[in-house]
Amino acid sequence: MPRSSRRVALALIAVLAGGAAAVGGAMLSSSEAAPAPSDGALATAAGLDRLHGLPPVTDRMFGHAEVLSRSAEAQRQYSIACMAEHGFRYAPPPTPTPAEDGDQRPRPFGLEVPPSAAPARKPLGETPPKPGSEAATKAYQRALFGDENKRVSAKGAHGMAVTRPGDGCLAEAEKRVLGDGADGRMRWLQVRILLFEAQEQARANVEKDPAFRNATARWQQCMNDYGFPGQRDPSTLLKTLPTQKARLNGRDILKADLRCKGETGYLTIAYTRLAAVQQGWLDRNPAVEKDWRKLLDRQDKAAREVLATKPPMPSASAASATSPASSAPRSG
Repeated sequence: MPRSSRRVALALIAVLAGGAAAVGGAMLSSSEAAPAPSDGALATAAGLDRLHGLPPVTDRMFGHAEVLSRSAEAQRQYSIACMAEHGFRYAPPPTPTPAEDGDQRPRPFGLEVPPSAAPARKPLGETPPKPGSEAATKAYQRALFGDENKRVSAKGAHGMAVTRPGDGCLAEAEKRVLGDGADGRMRWLQVRILLFEAQEQARANVEKDPAFRNATARWQQCMNDYGFPGQRDPSTLLKTLPTQKARLNGRDILKADLRCKGETGYLTIAYTRLAAVQQGWLDRNPAVEKDWRKLLDRQDKAAREVLATKPPMPSASAASATSPASSAPRSG
């Protein structure tokens, strides 16, 4: 069969195998699924954005960048004001805007655009305090991070746990924006852990999906036709080229990878089936979805209130909890 005819046939198969897609929380039947894109269509930002927005659990993690950025900036400003109340200068870098931060959603199916020779942007972060500086003192560390023995933790369903300061200015900032108590910041942290676990498990489970397996088989055959036999899947291929230099040196095989994804509709099938698996998890865990929506709305309201106050005023409890007079060393 000529390659052009084979391309049309494979695209049709990809559409029929698409199954149900989760879009905006609603399930679409296979007859309503979006058609597989033509060669090169996935190179457009709009085409990729559409696919990235399909998986609903991932959307809960990364799809509300404006709210999460506003929440982080409110916590930053609140902690700065809290530290100032105790005579300390705390100057963390400004929170990146969603535009500056870019789309943080994971790319679980390998390369999606050609590798770039542009240098990677270095992530912003706080620098360690210089020895002998005020920021290195026990009083400063105690005011910012609180008592090491009072740290609190949230756990997921599969053993993952994250700890946070129990008191101190960082904790007070979180409490002000995310809410205090078990139904506030700790529940938000737990919900985030549960969503992260669900995202990882869904990626593993989609490997068992018949439509996804068929898409991978078509991609393998296409790679074989282009002279790169024995390829397992796009994700494994990309892992063999872990650095920017390696990817630039491997442009031929990556060009074939992207071409085969376009010809077989691989990414459309992959994201559609991942969305269906993730939607199934949300359907089985309605309490997580309910609490996520409630806590997202609450922190957005609180963040707007904090940012409308210049400077944000810490509560009386924050002042007493972070007093330098009651400072204690913070262990690593």
